[in-house]
Amino acid sequence: MATGGYTTRDVAKLLDIPVPKIRAFLAAGFLKPEVGPRGEHRFTLQDIVLLKTAKGLSETVPAAKLRRALMKLRDELPSGRPLSAVRITAEGADVVVHDGTTAWVPESGQRLLDFGVAELAEKVAPLARRAVEAARSADDWFHAACDLEPVDAPRARQAYEKALQLSPTHSDALVNLGRLLHEEGDAGGAEQLYRRALDLRPADATAAFNLGVALADLGRVDESIVAYERALALDPGLADAHFNLSRLYEKTGRKSSAIGHLKSYKKLIETSGPKVT
Repeated sequence: MATGGYTTRDVAKLLDIPVPKIRAFLAAGFLKPEVGPRGEHRFTLQDIVLLKTAKGLSETVPAAKLRRALMKLRDELPSGRPLSAVRITAEGADVVVHDGTTAWVPESGQRLLDFGVAELAEKVAPLARRAVEAARSADDWFHAACDLEPVDAPRARQAYEKALQLSPTHSDALVNLGRLLHEEGDAGGAEQLYRRALDLRPADATAAFNLGVALADLGRVDESIVAYERALALDPGLADAHFNLSRLYEKTGRKSSAIGHLKSYKKLIETSGPKVT
């Protein structure tokens, strides 16, 4: 059972949505919040993003269509990492989700919706800091760290470290702390954390992909290629892995391999949008 996350009343106040409306959205099935020790729902930042999206669309979009779009969006939003780079807009008749330099359409036929998750994260920040004070388990610390990253990276790092003190085999905390170290310029430290995560969970495509990024930044191109190829063996839908491999193979003079991965990247982007890790 979850002890972290945000209560229904926290979320209702944050988004200005009546509690009965939140319960109606829960009944629709596109949200799957965890359950607290007293049977209460506990929402993550990802859940809050979906609720804000639902609020923006529910008055003009038929319920069945809204549910399909939100369930698709739920599956495509990053899990276990910050959402601060995500922005949800509309272009023509389509809801478009932007993540950095890429964009994709989870469902067509929706009206204008435009908000940045980073802006929402700022509102969630006081709740995230409160969650830190109440954290007890490794998972509590991990989830609080995920929500703190967009607004308080140093405190997020401390929270990941606390999660790992309580549970040294917490693979998701290893991966996310590795990414924080990498963003701070410590690619070597990140490499060690990614390798620990892969030792614990060999089928973790995200850890393998991130290891490839770190090794490339360390100038170890051949090792980086091996890591990216491992990531793709685990998840062939990682478009960014194909793109990065294309650049590395071109750099090492293996042009046919570079062209092959670039074609795979373009095909994935054109047919289904980016695979978010």
